[in-house]
Amino acid sequence: MEETRNKIIDESVQGSALMVNSNTDNHKKLYIESYGCQMNFSDSEIVASILSNSGYNTTNKLEEADVVFVNTCSVREKAETTVRNRLKSFNAIKKQKPEMIIGVLGCMAERVKSQLLEEEKLVDIVVGPDAYRDLPNLLSQADEGKKAVNVLLSKEETYADISPVRLLSNGVTAFISITRGCDNMCTFCVVPFTRGRERSRNPESIVNEAKDLFEKGYKEVTLLGQNVDSYLWYGEEGLKKEYENLTDDEKSKCINFAQLMEKVAQISPQLRVRFSTSHPKDLTDDFLHTMAMYDNICNYIHLPFQSGNSRILELMNRGYTSEWYKERIKSIKRIVPDVSLSSDIITGFCSETEEEHKDTLDLMEYVKFDYAYMFSYSERPNTLAQRKFKDDVPDAVKKRRLSEIILLQNKHSLERNKTYVGKTFQVLIEGLSKKSDKEYQGRIPQNAVVVFPKENYKIGDYVKVHIHNCTGATLIGKAV
Repeated sequence: MEETRNKIIDESVQGSALMVNSNTDNHKKLYIESYGCQMNFSDSEIVASILSNSGYNTTNKLEEADVVFVNTCSVREKAETTVRNRLKSFNAIKKQKPEMIIGVLGCMAERVKSQLLEEEKLVDIVVGPDAYRDLPNLLSQADEGKKAVNVLLSKEETYADISPVRLLSNGVTAFISITRGCDNMCTFCVVPFTRGRERSRNPESIVNEAKDLFEKGYKEVTLLGQNVDSYLWYGEEGLKKEYENLTDDEKSKCINFAQLMEKVAQISPQLRVRFSTSHPKDLTDDFLHTMAMYDNICNYIHLPFQSGNSRILELMNRGYTSEWYKERIKSIKRIVPDVSLSSDIITGFCSETEEEHKDTLDLMEYVKFDYAYMFSYSERPNTLAQRKFKDDVPDAVKKRRLSEIILLQNKHSLERNKTYVGKTFQVLIEGLSKKSDKEYQGRIPQNAVVVFPKENYKIGDYVKVHIHNCTGATLIGKAV
């Protein structure tokens, strides 16, 4: 999923157009570009499925599209700027094709609907992440020349009954959304306001989706959620009490994340299982023991810490201290000794001092993450941090601190990859190497990317690969 192992989020906003699906009964064309997190890309596949039933095939040719959607991200300011620029380019094409409908989906929808529809007149449709079932109706309104909007958030919608059109897939790996929304209310984060309260999918629908993918030849699934390890299914529709307030009988009907992962892992030893993204407070020892028990649950955890200073963590409302996080890391490495770890890091949060920045560097030295998503703090509208705290760290200081974090992480990534050299791993071939069509690429269970000569193997094969060299981003090997 990542082009490099270490990401600087505010330096690069990834966008991707969906590949083509072909239903011979469909005659209209849909073009979707997705930005931001993997949840947005997963949502675009749900949108494609909904509109496939309304007569639309997707296309990767913008000029032939009847409907153009941008699935948006609000987490970083640069993401919103990129989306606006894309909408302007779409409108230039619309001048030559006035019947084309342009719409915005996802996280930007609620916050900027008035600007996009009325002030800038860049779009015909604005749809929030819980309203995709309403798209056929909204498109009918747009066809009649009306501005169409639905940004209502839901406490129940999970799209559990919709089978996504796997347009972004390589036929080997796929993503399964298991939760939507988030209840954590980190002060810097806009997700609870754009995606609503957290809710979990029926576990039966998740397991069935994973089984279906495996039967179709997929070899790996990744369970997705804003806070994936807080997954909890209460066993009855409408049962929304807090877990600690449930009766023993009600608790016996609940399925937590560890139990769900076990159900998916038991589908087949040949189906790899991954998950993203975790919150430290919800990653339980029960889950870690489940992870250690099943070889096909990959030994990789993405565990954002955001800051290494406890005062800053409190301002962020992260719910833990730096010392607590270190103790959690100890437990993880004790229960799953060969685990690999990655993280999210924010530098330059409101009022962060030089000593507090050094605490972040110290925590990185303590853990030595395999890789990290690193970015400087960017104030987001309507968050508690924007309302309550002053964004008072100068941009030049943020950039310098970010550079120090990147430099240290690059050092750790190379050190970690060097520990893999001389070892042999099972690699799932996911596709051609980005640099050579004579090489394949795949990942080891610890999530590091490996490139090796193609020989007579094919995409989707499991191959034993001996690692003989590495860079900070990639392992280099040969099949054995």
